[in-house]
Amino acid sequence: MLAVSVDHYENFPVASLLCPPRLRPAVAAIYWFARTADDIADEGDAPPGQRIADLADYRAQLNAVIGGSQASQRWASVFGPLQQAIRDHDFPPSLLHDLLSAFEQDVVKHDYVDRADLLDYCRRSANPVGRLLLHLYGVNDERSRAQSDAICTALQLINFWQDLSVDTLRGRLYVPQSDRTKHGVCAEGLLARKDDAPTRSMVAALVDWARTLMLSGTPLVHALPGRAGWELRLMVQGGLRILEKIEGLNCASIAARPRLRWYDAPIMLWRAICMRPAPPAMASKAT
Repeated sequence: MLAVSVDHYENFPVASLLCPPRLRPAVAAIYWFARTADDIADEGDAPPGQRIADLADYRAQLNAVIGGSQASQRWASVFGPLQQAIRDHDFPPSLLHDLLSAFEQDVVKHDYVDRADLLDYCRRSANPVGRLLLHLYGVNDERSRAQSDAICTALQLINFWQDLSVDTLRGRLYVPQSDRTKHGVCAEGLLARKDDAPTRSMVAALVDWARTLMLSGTPLVHALPGRAGWELRLMVQGGLRILEKIEGLNCASIAARPRLRWYDAPIMLWRAICMRPAPPAMASKAT
């Protein structure tokens, strides 16, 4: 239902007024579990071997609390609340393990062969968050899960295209090799943040991909109850607005990172209010 790259969780609804108070502790527990694992994988100057070892310890702690054992002191502030959330809401453990596998991959893999390869990463790095939140709201049908996955993956992709200028400085290439080859863009050019016509054409195609995926999942906003539906509307509109910002830069996000500003909020809110279900004929064609 809801996801962005964990290292940019400013959009995660931890303290949102739209998140029902009874669910806020569980949502916060998911957030800190994911955020801490992401920090282990990404932050500081620890060598890759140490990061992998720490993530293995982190996974062992996850298995412990799932099994009912007390969390160790090392990450007690993470696994104590998470264990309570697991008890209260019966989270599927596989979703938490999928998140960890994506963070482990971040340590060792910084390039992707094709879109299927990247989508497999998104399946583990983004989609579990949405499915966990759907679980909290008691929405478990397959159509809603598929739409949630589409939105979550789209938000992850949008974050990648927004952060091209940042990720390439860190040696990370989330643009698949197949897309680079198709547009005549080499890895060395991206890593050097070369802003040229082929790169902009490639980014434009990636923006279209993310937008199409996002729109395929938007019927979910009308299926979720109350606050959850409004939370999701704003997330969808935030992602689409970032795509507009990238296009406003003439797709030169390799040179500058587009950002949402305060004046984007009323635009996103108005668009969220104006979201309408697809007409029955269109809805039947989409299924």
